Amino acid sequence: MFYLTRREHFNAAHKLSNPNWTEEQNKTVFGGCANPNWHGHNYTLWVTVKGNVNPETGFVMNMRDLSKVINEQVIKHIDHKNLNLDVPFLQGIMPSTENVAKAIWDQMAPHIEGGILHCVKLQETENIFVEYYGE
Repeated sequence: MFYLTRREHFNAAHKLSNPNWTEEQNKTVFGGCANPNWHGHNYTLWVTVKGNVNPETGFVMNMRDLSKVINEQVIKHIDHKNLNLDVPFLQGIMPSTENVAKAIWDQMAPHIEGGILHCVKLQETENIFVEYYGE
């Protein structure tokens, strides 16, 4: 079994805030991420597919095809957007790194051909990233 990874980048703003909590509760739990004027990140996204090598191509999956899926299903919808307001596949979801990674998985999984989606790794900051392997 081979594991093949493609890396992409996007920039987006968000705010972490539970609407059922007071402003003070949100600040206590989410700190600066609850800033009422939003804040942004330069995200790095790694998408890993797994599978056997196709003897005719020598690939698990053609990287152009994987890049196309990532860009059409994810990047064009979230790059330079407000994750709380502008992204249809994130509507009603707290845009934490964990939830965004799962939403990206859900967006892409039906479109992966030739390989099996293995992992979505989303890095929010230099020190924070999450890996999601499906349910």
